[in-house]
Amino acid sequence: MTRHEKSTTFSRRSLLRAGGALVVSIGAPITLDTARAAGDAIAASVKPPLMPDQLSSYIAVNADGTISAFFGKMDMGQGLFVAVGQIVAEELDVPFKSVKVFMGDTASSVNQGGASGSTGLQQGGKQMRVAAAEARRVLVEMAADKLGIPADELTVTDGIVHAKSDATKSVSYADLIGGRYFNVQLDWNKKYGNPLYAPGKAQPKDPKEHKIVGQPIRREDIAPKVFAQENFCTDIKVPGMVHARMIRPTVAGAVPVKVDEASIKDIPTATVVWDKGFLGVVADREWDAIKASQQLNVEWSAAAPPFPSQAALYDHIRSASPRKREVEPKEAGNVDDAFKTAARVIEAEYEWPFQSHSSMGPACSLVEIKDGHVTCWSGTQKSHFVRAGIAAILNMPEDNVHVIWTPGPGSYGRNDADDAAMDAAVLAKAVGKPVRLQYMRNQGTGWDPKGPASIHKARVALDAQGNVIAYDFLSKGFSRVDVDTNGSKPYDTLAGQTLGVDLKSGDGFGVPAESYAFANKRTAWETIAPLLDRASPLRSSHLRDPVGPQIHFASESFMDEVAAALNMDAIAFRLRYIKDARDAAVIKAAAEKAGWQTRPSPHKGQTGDKVSGRGIAYAQRNGTRVAMIAEVDVDRRNGKIHVRKFTVAHDCGQIINPDGIRMTVEGNIVQGVSRTLWEEVKFSQKNVTSVDWMTYPILDITETPEEIDVVLINHPEIAPSGAGEPSSRPVAAAIANAIFDATGVRIRRVPFSPDHVKAALS
Repeated sequence: MTRHEKSTTFSRRSLLRAGGALVVSIGAPITLDTARAAGDAIAASVKPPLMPDQLSSYIAVNADGTISAFFGKMDMGQGLFVAVGQIVAEELDVPFKSVKVFMGDTASSVNQGGASGSTGLQQGGKQMRVAAAEARRVLVEMAADKLGIPADELTVTDGIVHAKSDATKSVSYADLIGGRYFNVQLDWNKKYGNPLYAPGKAQPKDPKEHKIVGQPIRREDIAPKVFAQENFCTDIKVPGMVHARMIRPTVAGAVPVKVDEASIKDIPTATVVWDKGFLGVVADREWDAIKASQQLNVEWSAAAPPFPSQAALYDHIRSASPRKREVEPKEAGNVDDAFKTAARVIEAEYEWPFQSHSSMGPACSLVEIKDGHVTCWSGTQKSHFVRAGIAAILNMPEDNVHVIWTPGPGSYGRNDADDAAMDAAVLAKAVGKPVRLQYMRNQGTGWDPKGPASIHKARVALDAQGNVIAYDFLSKGFSRVDVDTNGSKPYDTLAGQTLGVDLKSGDGFGVPAESYAFANKRTAWETIAPLLDRASPLRSSHLRDPVGPQIHFASESFMDEVAAALNMDAIAFRLRYIKDARDAAVIKAAAEKAGWQTRPSPHKGQTGDKVSGRGIAYAQRNGTRVAMIAEVDVDRRNGKIHVRKFTVAHDCGQIINPDGIRMTVEGNIVQGVSRTLWEEVKFSQKNVTSVDWMTYPILDITETPEEIDVVLINHPEIAPSGAGEPSSRPVAAAIANAIFDATGVRIRRVPFSPDHVKAALS
């Protein structure tokens, strides 16, 4: 039967749209003319409400036939917008270049969770796929009405719907709906953030039909960024804008008890904003705001230094009472009983420091409050959550707050962007003018939320034949969510905490993600209380692949230790126990590409001051599998490590854009090498002392690997599982294992700075 011959029943929900453009009683049978009117009703001149159950919240066909895709996440540097554009173009059957992706603007996109957890394609892309597929279905149905041809006899080529048998019988998307809005309801699961899912009736294409998805389409945003043709958050200006700086205490935990505003009276327009522990200055000119922040005389409360000495950090973690403990997943077998029968026990402990996001520039945000409405420009990873935080701290409805995501200096986790937005909002309300707040370098490094410090204990029980009969792994450290992953709650921001809101510290860590099938196995974590509970420069939160690098530094270093103790090749040992076929496949692929020679570590027979080694590590992350082999040179004289080459095998299910994945892996590797070799937040008992690039060094360009060889394993039949973070996870362990292979010395504390390595070798 053709569409016109079907007996159709429309629900009130499906037809009561766009302010009552068409009203039909529930279950009422309708005529052909009414059905055509219903077709017109799905193309509304007024945009339906911005809700997850509305197709118009994701896809629009413009008057010229181009496509706008509204994405409630954002691209933090990996080229995600290209892959999303490919998905949308694929499902709509339009040219890739006709699609423009709009990201993270709370006025045009729904809350899909922002940039988090490598879910850009895994969950965000999944939603854009079904939305685009539904848009195509609706457009084809509209074309069927217009052309008088059954929908199943139509196809689409480059945005033109035409008869399969006669391409001259056609109508374009632009003619069907261009410039108007889809008025189609989706089946929303009533969730916001990453889990949001709202499919329509259409089924997305079979991967075998893909022509655009899977292609290495290059991003076009690099040149505009390099040649300063695109605004970063720091470039945004509005009329009447003033500049601001925040003032932080020299002793963490101290609050102002006296502020001498007369001390800045010689600085034109400089004004103090002080409320409890919140202290900032504003001025018409930025340099005047900077001078005022440095010149203002402040008497601080006599707070006791809150931190242990740096040298006592790991002992503090060991001795602190756990605030929460979790075993994940459920213990396999009986670990304690198995250890009682062991012929041999191998155990080790590993240490990981606090680390800073150390973004290229400190955070900046601009907030304007006008006629009861707030507009915020922010480089946040999660604009919808910042909207909620600003609304809460200003005590106004979320609908009155508009957050415009504007590229910032980087992020990869909960850096200082959300804090800057909240501080700017408080300042803007206080002075009644638009406020552009820029943190200083010492604040960007010293006061951003930190990746948590931790220790990791691992042990295995062996039987008399050298088989692993039990494995026990425990991470203990500061919580990954002492302050949460976003600024939606004032108590998770410096603004809220300095203003005295009630605190709510969270607990969370993690366990190794792998598939070692030991008969008795327990992986657990424990979190301890923060060193300072309010407005701490060492408050801990998410840093790229939250707690993944430190957990797998320990677990994958330990697997190498066990292999070496058994005089086994590191890969052969892993493959003996790994149960997941995809895990084994990435390890084998990396080994084959790197030309791995089977032998135990360390590599014996090397003499001289410079020695070389190779190391393997692997991990899962939310469905993605990564294995990597690091090749390093070690200078015994000065302790300098040169990571010469990485070979990476990467399986994230279906590949949307191989070029984007390769660049993302490269970025992960470079940042991972930096975190492994150099990055450690230093602090005194009073405050963080890592405040610039000298006191918080990162990898420089001369130290980057000479080669990163990436093997991509494509599974079109498996939904994409994300590439933004997984290849960060095994980097430290691969380097540690390569150092051991080269030197025979096991280093169990990051960073592997020259001083640390030299001390270990001696």
